[in-house]
Amino acid sequence: MGVPMIQSNLIIRKGSESILLMRTHFARLLKQLRKTFPQADLDVVRAAYRRANEAHFGQKRLSGDPYVIHSIKVALNLAALGLDPVTCAAALLHDVLEDTTVSREGLAREFGEEITSLVDGVTKISGLSFPEKGATQEIKQAQNIRKMLVATAKDVRVILIKLADRLHNMRTIEFLPPEKRMRIARETLDIYAPLAHRIGISDWKWELEDHAFHQLQPEIYHDVATQVAMTRRDRESDLKKVIGFLEQQLAEAGVQAQVIGRAKHLYSIYQKMVQQGKDFSDVMDVQGVRIITRTESECYNALGVVHSHWTPVPGRLKDYVAMPKLNLYRGIHTTVMRENGHTMEVQIRSEEMDRTAQTGIAAHWVYKEGEKGQDKKLEDQLAWLRQMYEWLKDAAGQDDLLDSVRRDFKETDIYVFTPKGEVKELPHGATPLDFAYLIHSEIGHHCIAARVNGRVVPLRYHLQMGDVVEILTSKNQTPHLSWLEFVITGRARTRIRARLRELGELEPLEAPEHKPREERPHHRPETPAHTVRQVDDATRRKLIRIQGAKGMEVQFAKCCNPMPGHSIVGYVTRNPGLTVHRMDCGIFQRTNRDAKRIVDASWEGEGVLETSMRVIIGPRPNVLADITNALRPMNIDIISANYGPRDDGKGYFDFMFEVADQRSIDAVMRTLRTVSGITSIKLLWSREKSTDHREAMG
Repeated sequence: MGVPMIQSNLIIRKGSESILLMRTHFARLLKQLRKTFPQADLDVVRAAYRRANEAHFGQKRLSGDPYVIHSIKVALNLAALGLDPVTCAAALLHDVLEDTTVSREGLAREFGEEITSLVDGVTKISGLSFPEKGATQEIKQAQNIRKMLVATAKDVRVILIKLADRLHNMRTIEFLPPEKRMRIARETLDIYAPLAHRIGISDWKWELEDHAFHQLQPEIYHDVATQVAMTRRDRESDLKKVIGFLEQQLAEAGVQAQVIGRAKHLYSIYQKMVQQGKDFSDVMDVQGVRIITRTESECYNALGVVHSHWTPVPGRLKDYVAMPKLNLYRGIHTTVMRENGHTMEVQIRSEEMDRTAQTGIAAHWVYKEGEKGQDKKLEDQLAWLRQMYEWLKDAAGQDDLLDSVRRDFKETDIYVFTPKGEVKELPHGATPLDFAYLIHSEIGHHCIAARVNGRVVPLRYHLQMGDVVEILTSKNQTPHLSWLEFVITGRARTRIRARLRELGELEPLEAPEHKPREERPHHRPETPAHTVRQVDDATRRKLIRIQGAKGMEVQFAKCCNPMPGHSIVGYVTRNPGLTVHRMDCGIFQRTNRDAKRIVDASWEGEGVLETSMRVIIGPRPNVLADITNALRPMNIDIISANYGPRDDGKGYFDFMFEVADQRSIDAVMRTLRTVSGITSIKLLWSREKSTDHREAMG
């Protein structure tokens, strides 16, 4: 009889501890809400807590905790961001429709449509069904994202609740089975951490990344963590000196500011090691400092103080105050070379900028008692979400949907301009064609070329930060299959596939009812006239180069109507003189042609120079990785690379690459001269790459 009594006492004690824990966490939630909203009525939060407690009664998580503790922690995450009582009440109830017997109708009667709609939105993200037989995990995840965007497009608070939910789940992920841990961690790293970045919640992004990194690569995670811990004492001592020095210099310059240390998170250190091919000991800027000023103007004064004492690293100054990121982030980033030969990143923000950096779009959620809405700035900044939602609605079939979404969710730091100065955001590696489809589908369909910074470039060109882009179009242009090889945004890929299916160049989808719809007139955005220019045949002729020469009078063959992007060939005729055909023109290939009258032809911006260059390097570790990293942002294709030692202890690195023009070669040489360890650079040869059209035509 004694054993059952002991077990009963243990159950009672654990139950009492759980109740005390629940009440403690809920008290913290109320305290945080009172701090942020001292005049708010918190009765709706208390009612939501009681309802969640009743609905989840008897349910436990794998950790053994009562399920409702998870709901409270999710609400606490949101309250810490400054979210209002109604959103926190929805967070307390976010699982009741999915995991309990509570119905949507009953929830609406008790809490109203606003809270119910938020709970329903979160539920629709999680409660997916996959009727497709043999649906892969990738398809399921893509559908999950589609559902998430549909719900979020209606109310951005849905994604805030979902992210807060994922954050607490990652904090307690060790209680899940291994296979489920891997799946959730991968999804977190691919989708949720980048999404946290896109809406500007940097602290959540970093924590989600580190938790996912810990699960997916535990040995590497522990190795990086151990090395960080081993060097912490020396780094903290050095950082303390830097902070003291900066505080003194700022004060002498009359800048009132707070200086704090900023250690890099483990996953960001690991990414740097991988991207730069370096060991931990070679990653010098694993820490940095952040200067927080009172006003925006003082940010620039602080930058002047930093640069007056340390040499700035070329190309590493980023002014997100003058040109904010689309996730609302503002600040100035610079990397400087210190007297000890180590680099250090310095971030400078005003107090207001720092608050926004921590809370992202939550900082712009307007709360007034009895009234709730979103300010216009927030709506403008969330335009990317609406756009993604639109192309996902039109996407039929999978068509690499998940890969496209992953790319679009990833951190995007490329900002380009229209000729009138409007800012457009695109992913790294985006092309003028991605830009064209971002403006409007029809602009993309009819795009024949682009001018970047006043110069015609190939449609494959990788846009760079600050490029000014003008799209050239022709009513006769249609998408090419080859476009799918180099566009990277999901919107562009989806629109191109849809039009190619209409043209019969791609197989139709198996389910005709899923055929992508065209944009309806009332959804059609206005196309800025200064962004796009219609090109007539005369302008198209100016884009033609015959055997490298521009300005020749040509005619375009009516049988194939060649457009920029098509491989072309010229043929000398008696009348009108020179006709341009597509290389794959069936009529031209079937006709008996005089090989001597076939000439090379290309479009301006699509000519290619093959170039070989030799770089002499000193005996310094990782110099080859630094060369590759220096060249990565440039629009060059490295064809081959060879390394060899020299008798004087140095080495040489010969590489052959393709560029558009001589200016690009000069830019490569200038860039390589900035790489430490390179002692000399020599251009071996450069020649125009051509195709023997006579042989190609048979």
